[in-house]
Amino acid sequence: MARLLIVHHTPSPATQEMFDAVLRGATDPEITGVEVVRRAALAATVSDLLAADGVVLGTPANIGYMSGALKHFFDQVYYPTLDSGRGLPYGLYVHGNLGVEGAVRAVESIADGLGWQRAVAPVQVSGTPDKAALEACWELGATVAAGLMP
Repeated sequence: MARLLIVHHTPSPATQEMFDAVLRGATDPEITGVEVVRRAALAATVSDLLAADGVVLGTPANIGYMSGALKHFFDQVYYPTLDSGRGLPYGLYVHGNLGVEGAVRAVESIADGLGWQRAVAPVQVSGTPDKAALEACWELGATVAAGLMP
């Protein structure tokens, strides 16, 4: 069975709504043969990442950058998974009250350095997530998970 790892930092109601939508998409009953594992960014480990066939990352944009929690995750896993993670498909969702572009750029830069492959365009939401934003999060989760189906 394939494994999708969702690494998230959800300190606000908005990021929680987005996470919930991503999870609903990833666990849609039409997606079979994919186990979905979710870990808070500060709890996710090298072992979690090594066992994953794909990953979805979720973060707020803090002062134009990813959360410290997601950065900590990357700091922990970067070198131990540098060679084994090449080609890993990933998705990203980011929430901010102002611009989120810096956070997206930072995550994509690290993912590129790890050799990961973006499976779907990032979902970028400023302000309160509306219906369209939550549907985009659902699609993100479903797309990455479906891409792992046997």
